Amino acid sequence: MSVVWDDIGGLAHAHEQFVAGDPVEADVRSSILTSWQRCRSLGLVPDSLVIPYEQDLDVEERLLRAAEPVLDRMVSVLAGARVSVILTDSQARVLLRRGGDAGLDQRLDAVRLAPGFGFAEQSAGTNGIGTALAERRPCYVFGREHFADCMQPFACAAAPVRNPLSGQVEGVLDLTCFRADADPAMLTLVRQTVAGIEQRLLEQTTDRERDLLAAFQRARRFADQPARPPDDGEATGLVAPSDDVISRFDQAILRDKAEELIASPHRTATEVTLSGGRTAVLLCREVRAPSGEVGVVVEASLPGGPARRRIAVTTPHGSAPHWESLLEPQQQEPTPDAPAVPAAQAPGTEGWLLLVGEPGVGRLALLARRRLELLHDASVRIGTTLDVTRTAEELTEVAVPRFADYATVDLPESVLRGEEPAAVGVGLRRVALGAINDGSNLFGVGDSVGFLSSTPQARCLACGQPVLEPELNEAGGWIANAPGRSGKIMMAGIHSLIAVPLIARGVILGVVCFYRSQRPGAFEEDDVSLAHELVGRAAICIDNARRFTRERTMALALQRSLLPQGLPEQNAVEVAYRYLPARAGVGGDWFDVIPLSGARVALIVGDVVGHGVHAAATMGRLRTAVHNFSALDLPPEDLLGRLDELLARLDTADPGATCLYAVYDPVTRHCTLARAGHLLPVVVLPDGTAYFPDVPAGLPLGLGGPPFEAVDLTLPEGSRLVLYTDGLIEHRSRDIDLGLEQLRTTLAARPGAPPEETCEAVLDAMLPVHPAGSYDDVALLVARTRALDPGRTVHWDIPADPAAVSRSRSAVIALLADWGLDELAFTTELIVSELVTNAIRYGVGPIGLRLLRDRALICEVSDCSSTSPRLRRARTTDEGGRGLFLVAQLADRWGTRYTANGKAIWTEQQLP
Repeated sequence: MSVVWDDIGGLAHAHEQFVAGDPVEADVRSSILTSWQRCRSLGLVPDSLVIPYEQDLDVEERLLRAAEPVLDRMVSVLAGARVSVILTDSQARVLLRRGGDAGLDQRLDAVRLAPGFGFAEQSAGTNGIGTALAERRPCYVFGREHFADCMQPFACAAAPVRNPLSGQVEGVLDLTCFRADADPAMLTLVRQTVAGIEQRLLEQTTDRERDLLAAFQRARRFADQPARPPDDGEATGLVAPSDDVISRFDQAILRDKAEELIASPHRTATEVTLSGGRTAVLLCREVRAPSGEVGVVVEASLPGGPARRRIAVTTPHGSAPHWESLLEPQQQEPTPDAPAVPAAQAPGTEGWLLLVGEPGVGRLALLARRRLELLHDASVRIGTTLDVTRTAEELTEVAVPRFADYATVDLPESVLRGEEPAAVGVGLRRVALGAINDGSNLFGVGDSVGFLSSTPQARCLACGQPVLEPELNEAGGWIANAPGRSGKIMMAGIHSLIAVPLIARGVILGVVCFYRSQRPGAFEEDDVSLAHELVGRAAICIDNARRFTRERTMALALQRSLLPQGLPEQNAVEVAYRYLPARAGVGGDWFDVIPLSGARVALIVGDVVGHGVHAAATMGRLRTAVHNFSALDLPPEDLLGRLDELLARLDTADPGATCLYAVYDPVTRHCTLARAGHLLPVVVLPDGTAYFPDVPAGLPLGLGGPPFEAVDLTLPEGSRLVLYTDGLIEHRSRDIDLGLEQLRTTLAARPGAPPEETCEAVLDAMLPVHPAGSYDDVALLVARTRALDPGRTVHWDIPADPAAVSRSRSAVIALLADWGLDELAFTTELIVSELVTNAIRYGVGPIGLRLLRDRALICEVSDCSSTSPRLRRARTTDEGGRGLFLVAQLADRWGTRYTANGKAIWTEQQLP
């Protein structure tokens, strides 16, 4: 058991959330969360529970007689361990406590986990004893999973003790220790010990009923009227009390108890409490007919000898009895300390006959009950998740040790990936192994396994039916598969095997094997049908998990293909990012970094409403549109307006989306931001000051509305711009304002941290409970600004005079010589000549020329005209139209960027 998550606040935080009435989003086990909900519905408060105490506890002697020898052995096994063994009755009242040490005993006394105190869930909250009793199955409660504050230092493993015949819970066995000493194997030890107690309860059943036999005999002696044989024409049977003495309701109770008595092979008598506080005695005895048929009859008697009437003899199933001639009782051997029943006393001499049945029903009823309980538990415990491996593990946990001593699940790699199995029995891998101990020598989890065609596993996969090998030492095919390993397996005591194919919807997914070693008997044919049904239920769950894995894998692959596969090269900002997919499904969060003209860069974060493939596809459409609109060098507010129109036109079924678009210019250190319903970014200055800039919100994309607005910030070099989606700060247990403030505080606490370190710090602070992801997907983008060295950029104002063209060429050639870029002088001279000439001829002054040396040589010519030149192919008769075509051929990239005062034509040339 890992204590780390409990200690760092996962369970503690979840417990605080629950007590505060907030939804719990941490990974709390479903059984524990259900128990917490029961406690809250009862009005329990974790720090002020009242543990009830009964001074004169009515101790169940029968349970203690059965349990004490078993507990003696258990305490001796645990000698030296700081573990207390606790036995309670069926109402969770502590009967005895053994083992442990002085320190543990002192702490247990302090919390009143001692004889006489009651730890039912309705008074003590979630705990091993009370929760095992409430859920009627074994449970493990660790540390902060306890509802009460005082119980959180402990770990408890508990299991109910049942009457093996009736299934009624007689008490609870619990192991309690400090959580630092906890081990999940405690639960296995509890189960084994409970099985020993239940076996002794079965053996002691006859001992308990000896006194009842004597009471029955005394009741017969005091009967006021003897029974008489039936007259001709009467129903077969003996007389019974009249309706005014035994009501029909009481008669129904007696019949039910009579059926239980026949179904219990070790019980011969019982007492039944009737209405009015009266007690009836039922006697079960074997009788033999003259024909040799053997049956079981149940007689009833009331102390005091009430008036009787004749009733019909019936069977437990209501059919006409075929024991009409069962009048000669079978002589029984007297048991020690018990009076012998004379053979001459025929059933019903002084009582009345209730029921006739067949012997052996008890064993069959017991097996049927156990199998029904196993199948019921399988339906509840298998398939709690949509994970293939975990579902296979749940199958082995259910089967071991109740049905088998070892259980294995082998699946092809294709099934684990969510695909259809390519070929039956090919490429199998051991996915789950359930074992009562570690000495089986079976292949371990993760091992590749293969089977010869003669093995039981291969045969069951070939025919699609379970295969039974009751004696493995005689199974030649199984031994030949791996002679060395097979010998070691048999030396470990494994002697019997059932191999069952995992079949769901007509497709064989793998194979499950059940082994027995310590059980006295081998698997039988009845066990095969049980194994088949058990695996059949698990196969549907595994197939559901496989299909979910396939769909999720496809959706995640689509989403990953739509997200950036890497960051582009640019010098404007230093960038780091994190993306965490949603646990609930594929989300629509996205981010991007797009280099723009003039050494600028665009930073984008967006969030499509909803989850699933449709949200991911919409995200892909938006990201593609952003790239296309960014190529037009649109201002952020205009680009968001285009996206809004696009999303409204794409598909009425498309969900809405939010987006934040920022453009940073390393030359001016200006950052322009606009947002469409998205969360505010965080600006972190080099000195650690962190704040949310006032950027107008705007409506989400796709809803229409007023135009978007942008703001312009001047950021010092080394500032960090943090963009994120709502999955980072919004939680069911945390107000959004608190999340924003926590994010700001986290960023301010690390001035000057690089983007990678910033990403890690933010995730650690904001998502401590979900290290592998969030319930909503999370996109985080951190950009640290850079400033372009002033010596790498030059600007000239150009007069609207054709003579200025030659001066511009000369100035550019001289600058390139200073920068060591003489190789680009000729092409740059031509580009500058054409662009400046066009600006003078067609533009509106003032005219500017700027050269930047970044990752490429950038040349920009600006003017105050809003008309944009258009590239065209000049005809042979045209006198003009070739200048821009020449520029496009000489430059690697070119384009037009609109500014607040006009436009700029820019080109980029790769540096040598």
